[in-house]
Amino acid sequence: MREAFQAEELARQPMPFTASKGDPAPLFTADAVIDQGIQKVSLQDFKGQWVLLFFYPSDFTFV
Repeated sequence: MREAFQAEELARQPMPFTASKGDPAPLFTADAVIDQGIQKVSLQDFKGQWVLLFFYPSDFTFV
């Protein structure tokens, strides 16, 4: 496993998404727990509505 990278290598990597106030969220599909089951949900399904995204992976891992 590699532990260090040269600056030139890092500069060639794509920049991570950084949201700013007023930016639209990127469309995505993800698994969600709904009525004690796992279902696919898409942000596209909520277009034009207010959406609150809750992301807390440590409490919801199924390992």
